[in-house]
Amino acid sequence: MYPIPKRPLLPRSLPLIWFLSIAIALASMRFLIADIAVVMPIMLHHALERPILLYGHIALAPVALALLPLQFSTKLRLRRPHLHRWLGRLYGLMILLSGLSGFFLALRTEEGPVAASGLAALAVAWLSSTAVAVYLAIQRDIPAHRRWMIRSAALTLSAVTLRLYLPIGELTVGFDNAYPLICWACWVPNMFIAEWLIRRDVPHSPLQPA
Repeated sequence: MYPIPKRPLLPRSLPLIWFLSIAIALASMRFLIADIAVVMPIMLHHALERPILLYGHIALAPVALALLPLQFSTKLRLRRPHLHRWLGRLYGLMILLSGLSGFFLALRTEEGPVAASGLAALAVAWLSSTAVAVYLAIQRDIPAHRRWMIRSAALTLSAVTLRLYLPIGELTVGFDNAYPLICWACWVPNMFIAEWLIRRDVPHSPLQPA
């Protein structure tokens, strides 16, 4: 029996989180048609040497990000459970493909070992947490599935925190100094927040996937 919370978890923050998720997902699609050398020069070597991995990651990761609000929608699960399951499968597939491409891109980054290890660890954590969440859904262990989906969501939202931290880092210590640290900071604090939410174990929290 889970404890009843004294107050809902972050009810005012969720709309903003979902707005940022969709906005950044849509904005990321511009990299598919823009000149990488101009809009994302840090990825130029990937575009020249491994374009399939780069553009696969750019195209698929935003889809997973945009699906988050739907996966956490209580109304959708109750009214359209079949659609909820199919969107969950799509979310898992997007993470499988974009996570694998992100892992191999991380190993080839030119930004140094700190950035490479941070991005590679993110990819591994993203893939593994989502795989566990999908497995638990198949096993119909819904409470455990929800907990692992919170972890998966926290890692998916690293796309949001990354873009929030980059301009701050560039304005303070410069991009070259900030980027390696941001490759860790964009997801490690997210995981601590996710674990805090899970330990509160609120069954009807708005952060629980419905």
